Amino acid sequence: MNAAGAEPPRGRGGQLAAQRQATIVAEVNSRGAITVAELVDRFGVSDMTIRRDLDALDSSGLLHKVHGGATSVGLRSAHEPGFDAKLTQESAAKQAIAAEAATRVQPDSAIGIGAGTTTYALARQLLRVENLTVVTNSARIADVFHGNGRSDRTVVLIGGIRTPSDALVGPIATAALASLHLDLLFLGAHGVDAEHGLSTPNLMEAETNRSFIAASREVVVVADHTKWGTVGLSTFATWSDLDVIVTDNGLTTAARKAMRDTGCDLVIAS
Repeated sequence: MNAAGAEPPRGRGGQLAAQRQATIVAEVNSRGAITVAELVDRFGVSDMTIRRDLDALDSSGLLHKVHGGATSVGLRSAHEPGFDAKLTQESAAKQAIAAEAATRVQPDSAIGIGAGTTTYALARQLLRVENLTVVTNSARIADVFHGNGRSDRTVVLIGGIRTPSDALVGPIATAALASLHLDLLFLGAHGVDAEHGLSTPNLMEAETNRSFIAASREVVVVADHTKWGTVGLSTFATWSDLDVIVTDNGLTTAARKAMRDTGCDLVIAS
């Protein structure tokens, strides 16, 4: 960087920029979303350079620039991927997060588990916990516990309208949660952002998640590093609503600092 803060010329700069932008497009198409912080770390260029790249690619219709990063052209704020489409994404990270989050659950607890693929992995980790009451809005998560056949477990599946991500949401779900009192709640998220908190593309899911949070004494977010910087259509939790976020070691240094600045406890699963 020179005294004016600009990057020094490298020669054949246009070609370098084109190569970088092609890599960005390939990564966004592969993962669905990426953050500015990740791209800065990867390419060793300035935040401003990456934002110019994203502006150019957005103008060309090759990706969709969002606050803090970019998504693929098919992944807008209201786009909601299906459960099976998300199940294999970042699988190792989700397993590590689930194993770490499961250590927070004690026998004789009443817990809530929101729908999602990371929470689904968590449910499988909790099969060994004794005398557990589980409230969930995911039929897939309920099936994990029912299939285990333990007699010391109570599973409450709340009803509602089924979303593409297999969550049961809407007024029936929120009414069911209104009279409950949970020791601990585990929630996933479509997007995690320092400014906008936790978000989802589905308005009714956002309302159901708010009801889950209102019914819980402690709220733990389980979300892998690719969720950082993504903003869905509707925010369902600000940082003051949350106690802990468990993520994986793929989270960038900048994102870790931003997350710690929210005041929420940050746990990195190894």
